[in-house]
Amino acid sequence: MPIYEYVCFDCRKRVSVLFRTFSEASDDAARCPRCQGANLRRLVSRVAVLKSEESRMENLADPSFMAGLENEDPRALASFMRKMSDEMGEPMDAEMTEVMERLERGESPDDIEKALPEAGASGSDMGDEF
Repeated sequence: MPIYEYVCFDCRKRVSVLFRTFSEASDDAARCPRCQGANLRRLVSRVAVLKSEESRMENLADPSFMAGLENEDPRALASFMRKMSDEMGEPMDAEMTEVMERLERGESPDDIEKALPEAGASGSDMGDEF
């Protein structure tokens, strides 16, 4: 069942429209689920492929996935973290994106942590107890 993204020019919202079959999917048949408007333009969006949790875990367990981590290379750590985020289907927030960019430039995780003392602490009540 295809899901297409559109921008609705009537209510000025970005919307997703589900079609039951590919043959049913056409821009003429699309209606805005918010305002029922027909003044839509299809957007180019990312393709989503559903994977089972087992398949994702198998991909993460692949030894080549962790290549370079044993050398404590910040670039390898950033690459690993991006792959992990992609594999789990979880987008990174702005703070995590900044951390990744700094790791990719070669900054050490310790220096980044000192510069961003709240990094990793948001949403966690564990503190330094462990």
